[in-house]
Amino acid sequence: MIAVVALGQGSQTFEVASVKPSPPGWERGGVYFGPPRGGPGTPDPGQITWTYARFRDLLMTAYDLKTYQIVGPAWMDTERYDIVAKVPAGTTKEQVNIMWQNLLAERFGVKLHHGPKEFQVEDLVIGKGGSKLKETTEDTSGLPSPAPPKFKDGVLSSPGLVTTISMNANRGSARAVAKAQPLSKLVAMMSAQQNHPVIDKTGLTGLYDFTLEFTLVLPLPPGQSPTAPAASDPGPDLAAVVEQQLGLKLVGSKAKLDVIVIDQAEKVPTEN
Repeated sequence: MIAVVALGQGSQTFEVASVKPSPPGWERGGVYFGPPRGGPGTPDPGQITWTYARFRDLLMTAYDLKTYQIVGPAWMDTERYDIVAKVPAGTTKEQVNIMWQNLLAERFGVKLHHGPKEFQVEDLVIGKGGSKLKETTEDTSGLPSPAPPKFKDGVLSSPGLVTTISMNANRGSARAVAKAQPLSKLVAMMSAQQNHPVIDKTGLTGLYDFTLEFTLVLPLPPGQSPTAPAASDPGPDLAAVVEQQLGLKLVGSKAKLDVIVIDQAEKVPTEN
């Protein structure tokens, strides 16, 4: 297959973009690992700040793909970057994705191609006893999209999804609180926990409130050896909790999904 340069549509670019490798020391913890802050639909639409972003994270954001839909060099999971980008007024989220694509091509020399790949997947379906999901009573009209969730003392007072994690060795106990969320948010969380695609086959299209407490195993930083969890009974995983509490279960299947294959990329971005 012929490789294509990973440029977005037209000449949509950030007004200014600072891109540089993150300083060493992220393995010791105490840094912000989260998604980019700011941009369209947030209180700071004119600037996006992203610290300690993996190269894979940049690709996932630019092309709106899951981690398993990207094939590339091993360093895309280890190298991290600090980015500050100025966003033109009136820019949409879709336009920002194109700006990320252009940034990857211009600053990292990314060239890639798309192609279908068959995956072992799990379909999320309604169980025999029917769905136990509770539709929200929250009024979502007039809220920005996405609206920053208001979360205090373990309670959500506005639409959103917040997950808190308590660690024990390399195993964590997680609590996910959702208010007025589509099932796609749950499916994304389950895909990450199952480490393979989960596809929504429920046909449910509402907005839902739910709270889930489950056990998860987190990926370890490079070079760190796993340690056995202290608890003898780690508790149910996310799939088991979803079946017990929400009446939805996973069924094994196969599906062809779009993937991107990185043909060329530079580890060190060009200077600002």
